Amino acid sequence: MTDIAQLILNLLIFPGGLFALVLGLLLAGIDRKIAARLQRRIGPPIYQPFVDLVKLTRKEMVIPATAHPGAFRLAPLLGLAGMMVAVTLIPIAGVYQGFTQAGDLLVLLYLLALPAIALMIGGSASSSPFGAVGFSREMVMMMSYELPLLVVLVTAALKVGLATGGIATFSLREIVQFQLENGPLFFDYTMLPAFLAFLAFIPGNMGVVPFDIPEAEPEIVEGPILEYSGAGLALFKLMTSLKMVVVLGLAVALFFPTPLGESVLLNLFWFFLKCLILMVISITVVRTSTGRLRMDQAFKYYLRYPTALALVSLVLTLLLG
Repeated sequence: MTDIAQLILNLLIFPGGLFALVLGLLLAGIDRKIAARLQRRIGPPIYQPFVDLVKLTRKEMVIPATAHPGAFRLAPLLGLAGMMVAVTLIPIAGVYQGFTQAGDLLVLLYLLALPAIALMIGGSASSSPFGAVGFSREMVMMMSYELPLLVVLVTAALKVGLATGGIATFSLREIVQFQLENGPLFFDYTMLPAFLAFLAFIPGNMGVVPFDIPEAEPEIVEGPILEYSGAGLALFKLMTSLKMVVVLGLAVALFFPTPLGESVLLNLFWFFLKCLILMVISITVVRTSTGRLRMDQAFKYYLRYPTALALVSLVLTLLLG
């Protein structure tokens, strides 16, 4: 199979496209169900995100008269396309090695910023004052949680690079292969602070409580996506589901990618189970047990704690490498 045909397959079927969309929507449904149970509610059925998506696609997409129509339509497509490409870069041990062999982490760092950029473009193009406020909040949030992510990725690259006789490797495939041969980085005490920093990064990147400040309903009524409806809103929902798969899959690949034998189906289920556990710990429990932070509180939190934890791992890696 040619590289182009393989890329199309990866984008549209597996691990991106259909597989990632189903997995992301399923995780979203489970998240809502567990959150409801933690709050002593029955909650919606697990398949509710699929139903919501179908309903949105059947509704009309209304564009405000004062909006910039081109940017308004382009924003959700930009975010969705970025996440579809990002999913193809995530290896699944025992199933899929990842599409590229070098520089995956650097590409992922840029691609993970696209959903926030898409929300900012959509909010600013809508001509809504709430969208403008959401734009500014989204930009500040992105600046705060991107720093610990960068330090974590550099630390993992240095850890594997120094252990294999080099300087740093930004190939996610090589990082996964190193762990298959030497054990998960999760069990390396020097990488434990980096893992905790990545856990703290997840709710901020996903925009859930207490970091849903750009879309705070009681304050700015959904912010950047306030004016979106129909297919446009559906694309943003799909983008969020894909982003969940990318973020959780990246955590699995960086810290504990070890498969269970050689069965593809068993390893797929194992990957899903690890993503589910990470989601419950970093998203479901966090958003059901905390209240919304102010913008300044969230910014200071990411600069102080996750960034400090990531830097501890980086220093330990450099000193003990």
